[in-house]
Amino acid sequence: MSKKELAQMLNKALELEHAARIQYLTHAELIKGINAEPIIARLKEIAEDEKRHEEIFRELISSYLGDVPSMSMAETHPAKTINEILDVNIKDEMHAVDVYTGILEKVREMKEELKYEYFQLEHKLRHIILDEQEHIAELCLLRSK
Repeated sequence: MSKKELAQMLNKALELEHAARIQYLTHAELIKGINAEPIIARLKEIAEDEKRHEEIFRELISSYLGDVPSMSMAETHPAKTINEILDVNIKDEMHAVDVYTGILEKVREMKEELKYEYFQLEHKLRHIILDEQEHIAELCLLRSK
């Protein structure tokens, strides 16, 4: 695998993060009801995390791999009720963890080729995965039985 191919994988991750941020902000506007406020607040907080992830992916793509960050967005998933919103976002967070774990494995395979970039790529990817796993746990706690 080349640095160019790795940058393409990171661009797909960037597109996922962009879509996630837009999706969380939109879903936050749809939530209504007596218990809406804490759920709205958490969705907006997660959207801010996704924005930070976008910034990290852009930096890794441009500064460390010398490529151009994508301006595209992955597919978003509509939902209407609180439980649908939580379910779709839990599923998307799990997908992100799977994708980012795959990218992390590729980075680890490329350790020798990424002599001067490896630790930044590995460290930042690991932290994004940890954030996404935290999002899964938090969204599951908000989900009513």
